[in-house]
Order: sequence, then C-alpha cells, then structure tokens
Amino acid sequence: MSQRTGKKSQPARTLTKEQATAIVTKEAQHVTQEDVEKVLNKSEEIRRQFESEGPLAKFVDDFKLLIALVKDYWHGRYKRIPYWTIAAVTAALLYVLNPFDLIPDFIPGLGQIDDAAVVAACLLLVRQDLQRYKKWKIAHPS
Repeated sequence: MSQRTGKKSQPARTLTKEQATAIVTKEAQHVTQEDVEKVLNKSEEIRRQFESEGPLAKFVDDFKLLIALVKDYWHGRYKRIPYWTIAAVTAALLYVLNPFDLIPDFIPGLGQIDDAAVVAACLLLVRQDLQRYKKWKIAHPS
C-alpha cells in the first residue's frame, strides 16, 4: 500500500502487444551485420535466458528455431527469406540479451516479462517466413 494514498501499489506495467510489436519493428530497422554476428556469438548466453524458469521458458523451442534460422541465413544455407525477417529476429534476441531494457532483467519475476512480449511479437511478425523455414529445415536436416 502506498502510504500517501492508502491504495495498493500497482504492479510493474507490462508491454502491450502493440508496444512489443513497435519495439521489434523499430529496432529491426537499425540491425547491422555486427548485430547479427553478436546474436550468433552470444547465442549460448541468450539460450540460458530462455532456459531459465521465467516467462521466456515457454519460448525455448521457438528460440532454437529462431537461432537456427539466423545461423542458416548467415552461413548461406538458407537465403529464401527477406532480410527484414532476420533483422526482426535479431532485434528480438538482442532485446532479450539486454539486461537494462524496459523492465530490467534483474527484477525477480518481472524482468523477463517484457522480453517474452517482444519475442511473442516477433514470432507473430515473422510467422509465415518462419513456417517456410521450418518446412525447409525438415527437408534439409544437416
């Protein structure tokens, strides 16, 4: 309770679907090749975020697919995808990597809520391209 008003304190605000989509869309416009390399180089660190017990845990399989997509694109194995999709995925994964985003990751129980919202928005934005990649990946398992 707030001592001043006598009302219960409001919990930390979470991102709306629209806000999370806006973050992915805006950040994707600024993704560089160095950003893609950073995601690839830090993929194990990002994976650990998804494998924690927080809100990102429900996206662990999606993370594996997203990082495989970026790797296959980067290494030239899969190019039938708009660069914007790679940029959106990279932007979302960089957001997860950043401990000082909208809700800092060090806040227990809340720190990954915004990360999960951004990942969910990214998945919606790239859904069709991701489905095509998934089919290609099944046909080319190497």
